[in-house]
Amino acid sequence: MDNYEGCVFVVEGTTDVNFLRSFISSEFVITNGSEVSRETIEYLKVASKLKKIIVMTDPDAPGLRIRSIIENAIPNVSHAYVERKQCIGKHKLGIAESNRQAIQEALKNIVPSKAIKRGNLTNGELISLGLLAGKEAKIKRDHISQILHLGVPNGKTFLYRLNSLGITYDELKRMVEESNICK
Repeated sequence: MDNYEGCVFVVEGTTDVNFLRSFISSEFVITNGSEVSRETIEYLKVASKLKKIIVMTDPDAPGLRIRSIIENAIPNVSHAYVERKQCIGKHKLGIAESNRQAIQEALKNIVPSKAIKRGNLTNGELISLGLLAGKEAKIKRDHISQILHLGVPNGKTFLYRLNSLGITYDELKRMVEESNICK
C-alpha cells in the first residue's frame, strides 16, 4: 500500500475514494461534483496548513472546474493529472475508471499550484517553439503536456504549469525537438 499519510486527496466521489483506498493510505475529501461547498473549502484551507493537498479530479470540464475553484481558494495545492485515455471505462470517464499504474504515474509527476512560480518562461519563448501560435501549436502543447503530466491546458495555463515545475527554455526546446511532432 502506498503511504500518503501527510496528504489529503481531493476527489469527486465515493467511487474514486473506494478505488484509491484499495492501494493508497491517506485522507480523502469528496467534492460531490463540481459545486465545491464552502465547508469543504474551509476544511481544505485549514488542512493545507498541516498537510499537502493533492487534487485528483476527472479529466473533464467538471474536474477542471473543481481544480480551479480549489486553487483559487487555496493557492498552495498540488495537482495530479491522470491522462484522459487512462480514465475511460464502460461508458464512463473518471479516476475510478483508471488503474493503479496510471494513478502512480500521476503521483510521480505532481504539479504544484500555478501560484508557486519557479521558472521564468515567457509567451515569446513558447511562440518561438511553436507552442502558442500556429496550426500545430495545440498538438505540440498537448504532446508536451502528456510527457510532463500537465493535463490538457490552454496556452496560458500551459505556461503557468511549466513555470510551476521550473522547466527551462533549453529543456522545453529539447522536448519539442525530440518529440518530432508536426515536422
